[in-house]
Amino acid sequence: MKRLRVTGPVIMIMLFLLPLHVVYAEGLGNARLSLVEGDVQIKTEDSSDWIPASVNMPLREGDNIWVPDDGKAEVQTLGGSQVRLDEQTSLEILDLDKNSSRFFLTSGRAYVNFMGDIRRIIQIDTPVSSVRAYDRAVFAIEVAGAGDTDILVFRGSVNAEDQSGATSVKAGWMLSIGGSYADLAPLGSVDEWERWNMDRDRRFEGRRFVSSGYLPEELDSYASDFDDNGKWVNVRDYGYVWTPTVAVSVGWTPYRHGKWSWIGGDYVWVGYEPWGWAPYHYGRWAFSSSIGWFWVPPARGAVYWGPGFVGWISTPAYVAWVPLAPGEIYYGHGYYGPHSVNIINISITKIVVKKIYRNVYVNNGVTVVHHDTFLRGRRVEFKHRENPFLKDRIHIGRPNIKPERETRMPVIRDIPRGKEPPQRIMDVRAREIKKQRSFVREKEKSVFAPNMPGRELKVKTLDAPKERKRKRPELPVQQQDIKRRPAMIPQVPEEKEKKALPAEKQQLEDKGALTRDRREIKQKQGRTIQAPDTLPADGTEKKGKRQPGPQDNQRSEKLQKPEEKNRSGRTGKIEFNAPAEGESSGKDVKQRKKEERPVEDRQMKRDKSRDTSDKGAPLRPVQQQLPEKMEKQEKRKMVREPNEEPKDEGPGRPGPVTPAEGSR
Repeated sequence: MKRLRVTGPVIMIMLFLLPLHVVYAEGLGNARLSLVEGDVQIKTEDSSDWIPASVNMPLREGDNIWVPDDGKAEVQTLGGSQVRLDEQTSLEILDLDKNSSRFFLTSGRAYVNFMGDIRRIIQIDTPVSSVRAYDRAVFAIEVAGAGDTDILVFRGSVNAEDQSGATSVKAGWMLSIGGSYADLAPLGSVDEWERWNMDRDRRFEGRRFVSSGYLPEELDSYASDFDDNGKWVNVRDYGYVWTPTVAVSVGWTPYRHGKWSWIGGDYVWVGYEPWGWAPYHYGRWAFSSSIGWFWVPPARGAVYWGPGFVGWISTPAYVAWVPLAPGEIYYGHGYYGPHSVNIINISITKIVVKKIYRNVYVNNGVTVVHHDTFLRGRRVEFKHRENPFLKDRIHIGRPNIKPERETRMPVIRDIPRGKEPPQRIMDVRAREIKKQRSFVREKEKSVFAPNMPGRELKVKTLDAPKERKRKRPELPVQQQDIKRRPAMIPQVPEEKEKKALPAEKQQLEDKGALTRDRREIKQKQGRTIQAPDTLPADGTEKKGKRQPGPQDNQRSEKLQKPEEKNRSGRTGKIEFNAPAEGESSGKDVKQRKKEERPVEDRQMKRDKSRDTSDKGAPLRPVQQQLPEKMEKQEKRKMVREPNEEPKDEGPGRPGPVTPAEGSR
């Protein structure tokens, strides 16, 4: 193995010659995307178009964020303040350092949980107003399409102003500012968006984080990430260290689940783990056979953010890196605290590998990818059997690979065309907005006129909550058809409505129709004893009649029963003959009828099915049986004695018909 020595005097001399303005890409460690839901997009100064955003992506001045439909995003600043964005929201980052931040809300909704102190300030501008907070405050800003702004304060107070003046808005109130009005009203009911934000606030407030006792003060705002995703263990030589328990598996290694992205003039690691911010940009990693990989926090007072503390090897075929252990030197393009060397104006050619990178001997500790995978993010199968750090020459600093469009993307993902920002959002230029409006840190000065004393804003105070100006933008026609239009109910034609009815209802309606037909027949029977003409083939009595057929005579004997309601629902008066000599009468007749009824009922049911089977022929009327009945009744009367009285056949059962009754 080649032994290469570091020429210490050369490095020391060159460090003294470094000019003070030579620093790394400024502002990369001051804010990150701590939450990304949906197809959130970002436009940076490094990219010429909108690209997909990723969790744990560092943010800097000049970045534009767009949250489309069904999306959410959260920006976390260095001090722990959070700015959450709802769908259809556009936010531009104008100024950003470790103690202050300024944003421009072009449209949409932003919820701000500001962890203020005497050193920090946050300013959020809108097209018609500017809002500043100096102390601890929780507030929301909503911008309508025309730029009208609603400022809602839930905790603390904020300073709000427009070109006509400034005022203070306290908790429990909402200030609405437009081109010609300023209304102050009490807060209304909490909506779903605000409720979601308040629930998320409870994750960070009112909790005593265990990690706060092990982290330096500068990293205390990330204590929730450590508590929720790992544990602290006491390790010999290092003290208390943190080991992850979430989003790790067998064979897991630091700096593997993510992507190197070109941001701010350097290759920056974007970790996809939910905790993948502080452990990848602060401190160092080490390995123990008892607990596996663990993270060693930086010492108090020596907390410096870095793009990714690794050692590099870069060849035309592949790129490899290994996590740096505590005390190992990081060579970067800028100063990143103790145990780092700024190589912008330094040439280092000799390094002793054995004494520097301890993690190269850890099983699966070195990550090797194909050159195209590193450049474009597309996975290319590449097998490397030997450890490149024990074979090839170590590369000092980041790889000298010219970035492409995919290299600038923190994650490789396709964005649907319908989720892209509208043209009015694409035309916004953060740098131009920054020139038009000042960042004012003093409370007494005005944002719109920094050189003039501030004026009091004339406000109209209302007693009841006011309706908010912002409305959700109209969806495209295709999305309206899917989400907003009610289901179309087809119109059922009248001739088909009967078929669509339930079976029971249809049966009842058919039964009622048959009842009406039999009622009409009954009325005709009471008026005449003559055999009626036949009914028309369509089943209506008014349009035509038909002559009785041979089947009618066969049915006449079966239908000779007392007046009662049959199963078809039709009621007709049927004459019942008196018993002849030798036959029983009275109770005997009743008993005989009771015994024979089941058979007769079944016979009537079969007759009914036969009569209704042909849709063109209706049920035959009872009057067709009258000629034969009248003939039989006349014969029985001739046998009867002249002075014999008719017998009573019981209630509801008529006696024999006399000649006078028959004539009627």
